Amino acid sequence: MLPFKKIVADHEEAAKIVGKPSEASVKKVIDFLDQHCIDFIEKSPFLIIGTADSNGQHDVSPRGDAPGFAKIYKGRYILIPERPGNRRLDSIHNILETNKAGLIFLIPGMEETLRINGKAWVIYDEDLLDRMKVQEKKPLLAIAIEPEESFIHCAKALKRSKIWEGSSWLDRDQLPTAAKIMASHINSPDKTEEHIRQKLEESYQKRLY
Repeated sequence: MLPFKKIVADHEEAAKIVGKPSEASVKKVIDFLDQHCIDFIEKSPFLIIGTADSNGQHDVSPRGDAPGFAKIYKGRYILIPERPGNRRLDSIHNILETNKAGLIFLIPGMEETLRINGKAWVIYDEDLLDRMKVQEKKPLLAIAIEPEESFIHCAKALKRSKIWEGSSWLDRDQLPTAAKIMASHINSPDKTEEHIRQKLEESYQKRLY
Protein backbone atom coordinates (compact mmCIF):
# COMPACT_ATOMS: atom_id res chain seq x y z
CA MET A 1 0.00 0.00 0.00
CA LEU A 2 1.36 3.39 -0.98
CA PRO A 3 2.04 5.91 1.80
CA PHE A 4 0.51 8.84 -0.17
CA LYS A 5 -2.90 10.31 0.64
CA LYS A 6 -3.56 12.13 -2.61
CA ILE A 7 -2.65 10.52 -5.93
CA VAL A 8 -3.62 12.08 -9.26
CA ALA A 9 -6.07 9.74 -10.95
CA ASP A 10 -6.03 10.84 -14.60
CA HIS A 11 -4.98 13.46 -17.15
CA GLU A 12 -7.99 15.64 -16.43
CA GLU A 13 -7.20 15.86 -12.73
CA ALA A 14 -3.57 16.74 -13.44
CA ALA A 15 -4.64 19.50 -15.84
CA LYS A 16 -7.15 20.82 -13.32
CA ILE A 17 -4.44 21.13 -10.66
CA VAL A 18 -1.61 22.46 -12.83
CA GLY A 19 -3.49 24.21 -15.62
CA LYS A 20 -3.34 23.92 -19.40
CA PRO A 21 -0.21 24.67 -21.46
CA SER A 22 0.06 28.01 -23.22
CA GLU A 23 -0.36 28.32 -26.97
CA ALA A 24 3.39 28.88 -27.32
CA SER A 25 4.19 25.72 -25.32
CA VAL A 26 2.09 23.69 -27.75
CA LYS A 27 3.15 25.36 -30.99
CA LYS A 28 6.88 25.35 -30.22
CA VAL A 29 7.06 21.59 -30.91
CA ILE A 30 8.22 20.60 -34.40
CA ASP A 31 8.53 17.09 -35.84
CA PHE A 32 11.91 17.46 -37.55
CA LEU A 33 15.36 18.99 -37.13
CA ASP A 34 15.57 22.61 -38.25
CA GLN A 35 18.80 24.62 -38.37
CA HIS A 36 18.26 25.87 -34.81
CA CYS A 37 18.13 22.30 -33.48
CA ILE A 38 21.14 21.29 -35.56
CA ASP A 39 23.15 24.26 -34.28
CA PHE A 40 22.27 23.38 -30.68
CA ILE A 41 23.23 19.71 -31.11
CA GLU A 42 26.53 20.60 -32.80
CA LYS A 43 27.48 22.76 -29.79
CA SER A 44 26.42 20.23 -27.15
CA PRO A 45 29.00 17.99 -25.39
CA PHE A 46 26.46 16.18 -23.24
CA LEU A 47 23.05 14.54 -23.54
CA ILE A 48 20.76 12.33 -21.50
CA ILE A 49 18.91 9.51 -23.24
CA GLY A 50 15.72 7.98 -21.89
CA THR A 51 14.38 4.63 -23.07
CA ALA A 52 11.90 1.96 -21.98
CA ASP A 53 11.47 -1.73 -22.72
CA SER A 54 8.28 -3.41 -23.91
CA ASN A 55 7.18 -3.92 -20.30
CA GLY A 56 7.50 -0.24 -19.46
CA GLN A 57 10.72 -0.62 -17.47
CA HIS A 58 12.52 2.70 -17.89
CA ASP A 59 16.16 3.70 -18.09
CA VAL A 60 17.97 7.04 -18.28
CA SER A 61 21.62 7.23 -19.24
CA PRO A 62 24.20 10.00 -19.84
CA ARG A 63 26.29 10.38 -23.00
CA GLY A 64 29.10 12.87 -23.46
CA ASP A 65 32.15 13.77 -25.52
CA ALA A 66 33.55 16.76 -27.39
CA PRO A 67 30.89 19.26 -28.61
CA GLY A 68 29.14 17.84 -31.64
CA PHE A 69 29.84 14.21 -30.76
CA ALA A 70 26.22 13.49 -31.70
CA LYS A 71 26.27 13.69 -35.48
CA ILE A 72 23.56 14.93 -37.83
CA TYR A 73 23.00 12.59 -40.78
CA LYS A 74 21.14 13.61 -43.92
CA GLY A 75 19.64 16.53 -41.97
CA ARG A 76 17.08 14.14 -40.50
CA TYR A 77 18.77 11.71 -38.11
CA ILE A 78 20.88 12.09 -34.95
CA LEU A 79 23.68 9.56 -34.54
CA ILE A 80 25.00 8.89 -31.02
CA PRO A 81 28.19 6.81 -30.68
CA GLU A 82 28.13 3.98 -28.17
CA ARG A 83 31.50 4.43 -26.42
CA PRO A 84 33.04 1.76 -24.13
CA GLY A 85 31.14 1.41 -20.87
CA ASN A 86 29.92 -1.25 -18.49
CA ARG A 87 28.48 -3.43 -21.29
CA ARG A 88 25.05 -3.52 -19.66
CA LEU A 89 23.62 -2.00 -22.86
CA ASP A 90 20.43 -0.91 -21.09
CA SER A 91 19.58 1.75 -23.66
CA ILE A 92 20.46 -0.57 -26.53
CA HIS A 93 18.27 -3.43 -25.27
CA ASN A 94 15.33 -1.07 -24.73
CA ILE A 95 15.62 0.46 -28.20
CA LEU A 96 15.76 -3.02 -29.75
CA GLU A 97 12.41 -3.73 -28.10
CA THR A 98 10.53 -0.48 -28.65
CA ASN A 99 12.41 1.60 -31.26
CA LYS A 100 11.81 4.72 -29.15
CA ALA A 101 14.03 7.15 -27.25
CA GLY A 102 13.98 10.61 -25.70
CA LEU A 103 16.95 12.98 -25.51
CA ILE A 104 17.87 16.11 -23.59
CA PHE A 105 20.85 18.06 -24.95
CA LEU A 106 22.78 20.46 -22.70
CA ILE A 107 25.33 23.17 -23.46
CA PRO A 108 27.50 24.23 -20.48
CA GLY A 109 26.57 27.71 -19.30
CA MET A 110 23.26 27.72 -21.19
CA GLU A 111 20.19 27.20 -19.05
CA GLU A 112 17.74 26.24 -21.79
CA THR A 113 17.92 22.65 -23.05
CA LEU A 114 16.86 20.92 -26.26
CA ARG A 115 14.45 18.01 -26.05
CA ILE A 116 14.07 15.39 -28.78
CA ASN A 117 11.67 12.44 -28.80
CA GLY A 118 11.43 9.98 -31.63
CA LYS A 119 12.07 6.69 -33.34
CA ALA A 120 15.35 4.92 -32.59
CA TRP A 121 17.51 2.19 -34.05
CA VAL A 122 20.82 0.53 -33.17
CA ILE A 123 23.17 0.66 -36.17
CA TYR A 124 26.67 -0.41 -37.13
CA ASP A 125 27.21 1.00 -40.64
CA GLU A 126 30.99 1.10 -40.95
CA ASP A 127 31.06 4.40 -42.87
CA LEU A 128 28.94 6.10 -40.21
CA LEU A 129 30.94 4.65 -37.32
CA ASP A 130 34.09 5.96 -39.00
CA ARG A 131 32.68 9.49 -38.74
CA MET A 132 32.52 9.09 -34.95
CA LYS A 133 36.08 7.87 -34.53
CA VAL A 134 38.12 9.45 -31.71
CA GLN A 135 41.80 8.76 -31.05
CA GLU A 136 41.72 6.38 -34.02
CA LYS A 137 39.08 4.29 -32.26
CA LYS A 138 35.57 4.00 -33.59
CA PRO A 139 32.50 2.86 -31.66
CA LEU A 140 31.21 -0.65 -32.23
CA LEU A 141 27.62 0.58 -32.38
CA ALA A 142 25.65 3.80 -32.61
CA ILE A 143 22.10 4.88 -31.83
CA ALA A 144 20.17 6.60 -34.62
CA ILE A 145 17.25 8.87 -33.70
CA GLU A 146 14.63 10.24 -36.10
CA PRO A 147 12.87 13.11 -34.27
CA GLU A 148 9.09 13.12 -33.96
CA GLU A 149 9.17 15.97 -31.42
CA SER A 150 11.85 18.67 -31.16
CA PHE A 151 11.55 21.66 -28.86
CA ILE A 152 13.48 24.02 -26.66
CA HIS A 153 12.87 23.63 -22.93
CA CYS A 154 12.80 26.71 -20.71
CA ALA A 155 15.54 27.51 -18.18
CA LYS A 156 13.55 27.30 -14.95
CA ALA A 157 14.92 23.92 -13.77
CA LEU A 158 18.54 24.92 -14.36
CA LYS A 159 17.98 28.36 -12.84
CA ARG A 160 16.45 26.84 -9.71
CA SER A 161 19.25 24.28 -9.40
CA LYS A 162 22.01 26.85 -10.14
CA ILE A 163 23.79 23.97 -11.83
CA TRP A 164 26.21 26.18 -13.79
CA GLU A 165 27.00 28.48 -10.85
CA GLY A 166 30.28 27.37 -9.28
CA SER A 167 29.39 29.16 -6.03
CA SER A 168 26.59 26.60 -5.49
CA TRP A 169 28.86 23.56 -5.91
CA LEU A 170 29.87 21.44 -2.92
CA ASP A 171 33.52 21.10 -1.98
CA ARG A 172 35.01 17.91 -3.40
CA ASP A 173 35.40 16.35 0.07
CA GLN A 174 31.63 16.74 0.57
CA LEU A 175 30.72 14.82 -2.56
CA PRO A 176 29.61 11.17 -2.53
CA THR A 177 32.13 8.81 -4.10
CA ALA A 178 31.29 6.25 -6.75
CA ALA A 179 33.70 3.70 -5.28
CA LYS A 180 32.08 3.83 -1.84
CA ILE A 181 28.58 3.56 -3.27
CA MET A 182 29.49 0.68 -5.59
CA ALA A 183 31.31 -1.23 -2.83
CA SER A 184 28.23 -0.97 -0.64
CA HIS A 185 25.86 -2.04 -3.41
CA ILE A 186 28.02 -4.93 -4.67
CA ASN A 187 28.62 -6.07 -1.09
CA SER A 188 31.41 -8.54 -1.90
CA PRO A 189 34.55 -9.09 0.27
CA ASP A 190 36.91 -8.87 -2.71
CA LYS A 191 35.29 -5.71 -4.12
CA THR A 192 36.50 -3.20 -1.55
CA GLU A 193 36.14 0.55 -1.94
CA GLU A 194 39.86 0.90 -2.71
CA HIS A 195 39.79 -1.94 -5.25
CA ILE A 196 36.85 -0.34 -7.06
CA ARG A 197 38.44 3.11 -6.94
CA GLN A 198 41.58 1.77 -8.63
CA LYS A 199 39.57 -0.06 -11.29
CA LEU A 200 37.52 3.06 -12.03
CA GLU A 201 40.62 5.23 -12.36
CA GLU A 202 42.20 2.67 -14.67
CA SER A 203 39.12 2.61 -16.89
CA TYR A 204 38.99 6.43 -17.01
CA GLN A 205 42.62 6.60 -18.05
CA LYS A 206 42.77 3.67 -20.50
CA ARG A 207 39.29 2.91 -21.78
CA LEU A 208 37.45 6.14 -22.61
CA TYR A 209 37.41 5.13 -26.31
